[in-house]
Order: sequence, then structure tokens, then C-alpha cells
Amino acid sequence: MLDNVMDDFMVRAALAGIAVALAAAPLGCFVVWRRMAYFGDATAHAAILGVALSLLMSTSMLAGVLIVSLIMATLVTLLSGRGYAMDTLLGVMAHSALAFGLVAVSFLPGVRIDLMAYLFGDILAVSKTDLAIIATGGLLVLGLLRWRWSALLTATLNEDLARASGINPRREQLVLTLSLAVVVAVALKVVGALLITALLIIPAATARRFCHTPELMAVAAAIIGGISTTGGLQAAYWLDTPTGPTIVCLAASLFALSSVSAQLSRLASRTAPDAPDPRKRVE
Repeated sequence: MLDNVMDDFMVRAALAGIAVALAAAPLGCFVVWRRMAYFGDATAHAAILGVALSLLMSTSMLAGVLIVSLIMATLVTLLSGRGYAMDTLLGVMAHSALAFGLVAVSFLPGVRIDLMAYLFGDILAVSKTDLAIIATGGLLVLGLLRWRWSALLTATLNEDLARASGINPRREQLVLTLSLAVVVAVALKVVGALLITALLIIPAATARRFCHTPELMAVAAAIIGGISTTGGLQAAYWLDTPTGPTIVCLAASLFALSSVSAQLSRLASRTAPDAPDPRKRVE
């Protein structure tokens, strides 16, 4: 009976999207807190080099993307704080890796990379094997984050406090970047670079306006990511629109609604008769 249910491509697509959203949500919170929003894009761009190398060597595409993503994550961690700003490092490495990847592919006769396929993926074509890979990678990342949550949070809030507590901030940053690389690698082929980045950043940014604790923000981001994925799939089915972009559009709409709601709530609190003087509030 389970096999019959899993044969439905919409069910597999929804499960894959939810699995990516669950793994991306807590990572996205750290990305937002650390102002590393460009890292998801940079890793996804660098993954194109992994695709090219796997084609050149006739090896597994997952292995090629995973190795390149992990190397980039390690280099970013090692080079950050050594005279280079984080956004400068990411910009240089992302575009260099993308350019080297496209040049490498040009040496393969008769091989052309469909960039649109890697930007938006094809979530409706998720197979049982793809789903198993995404689920395994997601569980691995969630387990790692559960283990390092307290240390990661302390290192994110205050590096001096982290050092005083015996926590190595650079090691925690490496854990975070390697986790991001794993999520990008396992999900790139089926959901695309833009969808991964969208599920990484937009749900966390949406949840941030309504949550007062880190744990609540991570849970809310996962719920928003799940709603965006399943709702986007249904909307694409009924409207006959591209699935990946529709999911991103729904996530962006939820972010816009949360922004408007937060502004209206703030305006209402300021105009209430017994509202405190807004000049005395701590933002």
C-alpha cells in the first residue's frame, strides 16, 4: 500500500520539498542571524563546478557536487577573518567556481549543461532514490544541528562569550557551513539552486518578525517552508505554472504579508491610547 502511495509523483514532490524545508529551516535561521544570506547562492553556484567535474570524470553527480560544496565551505571558513570580508570571499569563490565549471564543460564534446534545470530543478521528477538521498542528508544535518545547537547559538550571539565558555567560534562556523553544503548537494539536482536558497532564507526571514526565541523561530521557519512547498505545488498544478518558481513566489508572498502585518501591528500599538511612548521602546 505504501508503494502505491509513493508512486504518486505529487506525493514524492511534496515529501522532498518538506524534507528540504525541514533541514533548511534551522540553517536558514543561523544564516539570517549571521548575515550570511549570500552563502546559499554561493554554494549553489559552486555546485555547478561539481556537476562539470562529475561529467568530466564520469562519476556520481551527487559525489561531485558534495565534494566541491564541502571544499568551498571549508575554504570560506579558513579564509574568513584573515583580511577578507565574508561577502567578498563568497563573491570571488562563487563566481570563480561557476566560471571554471562552465569552462570545464566546454571541453566535453557534445555536452551542454541546462542551467535552468539546475537553477529551478524538477521537483516533480523526484524518484524514490532521490527522496531517500534528500531524507538521509536532511536527517544527518538535523542531527548535527541538534548536537551543536547550543554551541552554535552562543558563537552566533557573542564570539567573546563563546570563547569564555570554551567554545571555538571558528569550529562552529565550519559545522554550519558544512551543513549548508550537504543540504545544497543532496537537493540541487531535484529542487534547484534557487529553490534551495529560497527555502533557506525566506521562511527564516518571515518567522523572525513573530518569534521571540531561537527555537520558536526555527520551528516557525520549518512550518512556513512546508506551507510554501505544498501550497506552491498545488498552485502550480491548478494554474499550470512552473513548480519551482511558484513555490518561491508563495514563500515571497508570505514574507510580504508578514512584513505588512508587522507594520500594521506596530502602527496600531503606537496609536493606542495607553500605548507606551515609542521613543522609549527598545527595538
